Amino acid sequence: MRLPQSFIQSLFLRTVNVRIVNFSILTWVILLLAWMPVSARAASSQLVFMPTQLRFGNVELGDGEILSATVTNSGQTSVTIESITVGKPEFATSGFDLPLTLSAGQSAELSVSFTPTALGWQGTTVKLINSESESAVLEVAGTGTSSEVVTANPTTVSFGQVAIGGTSTVSVVVTNVASRKVMLSSVQTTGAGFSVSGPAFPLTLNQGQSITLSATFSPQSAGASGGSVFVSGPGLAIPLSGTGETPGQLTANPASLAFGSVQDGSNVTLTDSLTNTGGSSVTISQAGVTGAAFSISGLNLPLTLSPGSSVTFSTEFAPQSPGSASGGITVISNASDSSLNISLSGTGMAQGQLNIAPTSVSFGNVNVGASASQTDSISASGASVTISSASLNNSEFSLTGISFPLTIAAGQSVAATLTFAPQSAGNASAVLTFTSNAANAPTESMSGDGISQTYSVSLSWADSGSGIAGYNVFRGTVPGGPYSQINSSLDPTPAYTDSSVVAGQTYYYVVTAVNESGVQSSYSNQTEAVIP
Repeated sequence: MRLPQSFIQSLFLRTVNVRIVNFSILTWVILLLAWMPVSARAASSQLVFMPTQLRFGNVELGDGEILSATVTNSGQTSVTIESITVGKPEFATSGFDLPLTLSAGQSAELSVSFTPTALGWQGTTVKLINSESESAVLEVAGTGTSSEVVTANPTTVSFGQVAIGGTSTVSVVVTNVASRKVMLSSVQTTGAGFSVSGPAFPLTLNQGQSITLSATFSPQSAGASGGSVFVSGPGLAIPLSGTGETPGQLTANPASLAFGSVQDGSNVTLTDSLTNTGGSSVTISQAGVTGAAFSISGLNLPLTLSPGSSVTFSTEFAPQSPGSASGGITVISNASDSSLNISLSGTGMAQGQLNIAPTSVSFGNVNVGASASQTDSISASGASVTISSASLNNSEFSLTGISFPLTIAAGQSVAATLTFAPQSAGNASAVLTFTSNAANAPTESMSGDGISQTYSVSLSWADSGSGIAGYNVFRGTVPGGPYSQINSSLDPTPAYTDSSVVAGQTYYYVVTAVNESGVQSSYSNQTEAVIP
């Protein structure tokens, strides 16, 4: 195939920096053939690793090892390394600041590290990518190993703070990480207060097999302690630590609760507190109460009290029958006094009877705007009765003379006042009820009639004699008028009755005389009428 002259000329001009004039086609072909080997070598991979493989061998888990390889530009032109890729995170490279340009024949040293994170063989490649998107490949491999035959999880055990006389236990898993069976001949502990339990020894663990040991700390004195669990055979040591603390002490204040006499059907609540007076925390796990009439509330268990702290709770006594009652509260905790008892006592009293006399009241007729009252008697029998409130279902009736809460001793009575104050005409009724601790719930009915009362003012005056056709009557609400005529026609007699007055008002009246010619006289003297 013949190459275009322009393409050949452009290639040549990039290769040699000379001016070309009037070359023949044959000359261009000769020059191109001379140039092509150099160009072909630049396009092929010029980077060569030595050695081509890195073998790290066995490396301990958690440790690392570094090996080096030399990379050489074996071409006749320079090459630029743009990037490095590593196939697995256990391997890493260093020593190159990218981009790195190597001239023809130049070399550089690349460091590769292997840090195994798991047991077993690991292999991958390291690739150098040059500016022509070509790569040089270095094979790397290594094996993660462990000098340990067995491992412990956790590797150390800290029991923290444990009360003297108490115990704390932590599980430890022992695993065979070797590629062979391992004999565990025995297990023992060192250090005061530490012990260990688990499967019977000696025993054999297959590859990857595990057992669980229980390490326990039971301090007998205050202060920090240290020790270890030692597994003979593989020689595994597991460090132990813990601190003994003065045990917590739980006290109740008060140590007993006496409720006194409480009427059957009622209840009384008293409070008590629990305090940790010891040197370490106390955890309350249970709280129970005996005695059918007693109950407790306010303890959300389990509950932990730090030294010096307290918790308050409530105890209720609700007797359902007469007579003395007793019981107790038992508090279970990890304190030195693991079972704390609080005694309870109280006496149930028979419920009293509430009596109301009379049981019904009639107020009769009562003018609207007025009121009428009657006396009521409220008594207790059998036992004292405490009335907490009273209610009436009609606002025209009211109860006065007593206040609540009201306690009436057995055989005693108190007087109260019932009042009817009608606000409108018509029959009204109500029921009086009491809220109390009595065994019964008596009611009292009452009734009355509201009556609308009417008023009138009768006026009379001296006859003015002959020639008088009649009289006009005028009324005002303030002294001296103004006045308004209240008769619709002449009154022929010297008297008039005003039936349009309203209770509670004061009126002022004057009269005029009208003769037969229709002439009206001046106002008479003013007279006053007060309506009650």
